Amino acid sequence: MENWRKYEKTYFMPPEPCYDWVKKDSIDKAPIWCSVDLRDGNQALIEPMSLDEKLEFFQLLVDVGFKMIEVGFPAASETEYQFLRTLIEQNMIPDDVTIQVLTQAREHIIRKTFDAVKGAPHAIIHVYNSTSVAQREQVFKKDKEQVKQIAIDGAKLLKELAEETDGNFTFQYSPESFQGTEVDYALEVCNAVLEIWQPTADNKAIINLPTTVENAMPHVFASQVEYFNKHLRDRENVILSLHPHNDRGSGVSDAELGILAGADKIEGTLFGNGERTGNVDIITLAMNMFSQGVNPGLDFSNMSDICEVYERVTRMKVSPRQPYAGDLVFTAFSGSHQDAIAKGMTWREEHDCQTWTVPYLPIDPQDVGRRYDSDVIRINSQSGKGGVNYILKQSFGISLPEKMREEVGYLVKDVSDKAHEELTPDNVYHIFEDHYINAKPIFSVDECHFKQEDGIVAEATIHHNGSNRKITGVGNGRLDAVSNAIKHYFDIEFELAFYEEHSLTKGSSSRAVAYVGVISNKKRYWGVGVDADIIKASIEALVVAVNKLDSVQRSQTCKDERLLDITNYIYANYKEVTLDDLAEKFFLSKPYLSKYIKEKSGMTFGDILKEIRMKKARAMLKSSSATVESIAESVGYQNVEHFNRTFKKLYNITPVQYRNKP
Repeated sequence: MENWRKYEKTYFMPPEPCYDWVKKDSIDKAPIWCSVDLRDGNQALIEPMSLDEKLEFFQLLVDVGFKMIEVGFPAASETEYQFLRTLIEQNMIPDDVTIQVLTQAREHIIRKTFDAVKGAPHAIIHVYNSTSVAQREQVFKKDKEQVKQIAIDGAKLLKELAEETDGNFTFQYSPESFQGTEVDYALEVCNAVLEIWQPTADNKAIINLPTTVENAMPHVFASQVEYFNKHLRDRENVILSLHPHNDRGSGVSDAELGILAGADKIEGTLFGNGERTGNVDIITLAMNMFSQGVNPGLDFSNMSDICEVYERVTRMKVSPRQPYAGDLVFTAFSGSHQDAIAKGMTWREEHDCQTWTVPYLPIDPQDVGRRYDSDVIRINSQSGKGGVNYILKQSFGISLPEKMREEVGYLVKDVSDKAHEELTPDNVYHIFEDHYINAKPIFSVDECHFKQEDGIVAEATIHHNGSNRKITGVGNGRLDAVSNAIKHYFDIEFELAFYEEHSLTKGSSSRAVAYVGVISNKKRYWGVGVDADIIKASIEALVVAVNKLDSVQRSQTCKDERLLDITNYIYANYKEVTLDDLAEKFFLSKPYLSKYIKEKSGMTFGDILKEIRMKKARAMLKSSSATVESIAESVGYQNVEHFNRTFKKLYNITPVQYRNKP
């Protein structure tokens, strides 16, 4: 690490001491919050959000309580332009929410931005240009006056176009790369912009200070902010905004000290998503205030739902140690920690406490939708039953799903208790293997082929009662299709409730392990599969889990052989098959065939056909973007209204609602 010698400080201190913020020890009220998830966070994604995903995320931000939402850089891409137009034209912006759009201080981009924002009920036009020494010298090759002129020209054009464009506009200016800019020069540029805009009490302007690349300690940034707070012209008519990034890992500290130094507004993202190391994490920032008795003005009481939407639409992951939101942030693995928490909870009950002071828990987990029994007091490898997971993971590369650990732990603990001896890692693995990998006493699936046909169709060979039979199923994925085939074969019902997978080993001979949990009669059954092919591993895990079902263990015979052939034929020809076709195929009269199907299955031919078509439709609704009309036709319904009515009658939900359901 001798290369440290090539680095030096690239920030600038204010030209005068600015340390009044040090005299404050806490934040007494929340700032104005502005989410930039749909712009700064979106452009940081490997795969940016689609229009539908952005619309869903926008609604999430509204539900959380954001009153300012930066919706994008409409001049940058057609998707962002269309997103903004959709919000405006479909009246999706609540009256109390202001959208914000970003534009460089370049004429053609500013003009396109105003075209995009035309008709908005209220919009902030956020214009910026970089003012840092590095950008001036290396990128623009312009001196201070020339760079300042870029900002002035942009400010003038904003004012001119705002008067010509339908809408209600507020102006915001950012000296990009602020921390790499001489503080007094950055102030000079911002004051020049404000001189043009002439903000008033009824029409305030916003000056935004971004740590575009965080390069200083938080107290330096606070001093820079305080200098602006003291010397910005028309300060009473200006909203002083901060946009902290997190390159040094100090984004939250920058924001908190910046608020103490006089900032009015904070721009950031949920979970700190953003380019490089991200933006300031607004959830952490807001919850920090919440934990000290300050109303943040944002609602994170249903944190798990927020995490679910965020992970699904951004394809990012919330770290299990993410403050306030991670799966493990309230969990105590240590026995001493668990004991202290338990005693603290008892103290609260005994003393009827109105304030929160429980050891190891900075806030009440219930305030963000978590539970004491599943999120706080849990057993892990260091305390009791959780040790089983530790042994399997460390010695064999098997990391049990959280929901499976307790069952496996009790199983191994029971063996240990009855044997009155310590179990070695090999003992633990063999117990696990016997109960969750090799346990297939009733049936197995020895071969399976798939094809894409308006969903996934599985054609499997099941070995049961000493013979092999072909079974067919359809689903919105391979595992779902095999699951439906098994249900069809045994004439049983269960819910495929849990699936997880991970790599077991590395290298060319690497194998994968899959975990499957099914629910039948409100009871969960687990299976595990290990194979070089993750699909095969998944099927093996499913088979083990289903073998444990009481309904399967009681079933020593499968569905009538001829009926199975008949229903397989219906699966293969569901679009156009008729009772006449079946009668001809199986050399039976229609009346006899109709009666035979009813007696053997308890369902009419029409009911079976309807069920198969609806399963196909459900798979297509989840796996494709085809229209409902197209899907209806694909599964054999020429009349889409008839299809809609049939679907809703069967599932108590419309096809569109089913598609949009998480």
